[in-house]
Amino acid sequence: MADEVVTHEGQCHCGAVRFTAEASPHLLVWDCNCSICKMKRNTHFVVPQSAFRLLSGSEELTEYRFNTKVAVHMFCRICGVQPFYRPRSNPDGVAITAACITSPTVASITVKSFDGCVARAHDANAHV
Repeated sequence: MADEVVTHEGQCHCGAVRFTAEASPHLLVWDCNCSICKMKRNTHFVVPQSAFRLLSGSEELTEYRFNTKVAVHMFCRICGVQPFYRPRSNPDGVAITAACITSPTVASITVKSFDGCVARAHDANAHV
């Protein structure tokens, strides 16, 4: 069902940072080749801020910004995992790391490549 929405639960590796995100059970995740996503091998899907809830661990999150400083890359200071971040291309959204979903709510994952190097060069609104 195209309009179906479930509440995905997720966390960092150590479990200090926990969150929920409302999204389809059929996830479209982006495999971006920009400098940071390429190094992290981060595949992610984006939800509106209103569909995201941080349940615990705000005090364990460390922030990293670079270049334009619009994107806010947050990771757990204990285990180093980035369960989510605020993308430059959609600062009102939250990009969820697909591998950090721990609930049995994902029915399928479709991965699409995104050329973040070209998008950045052309200042496109990227994949969101």
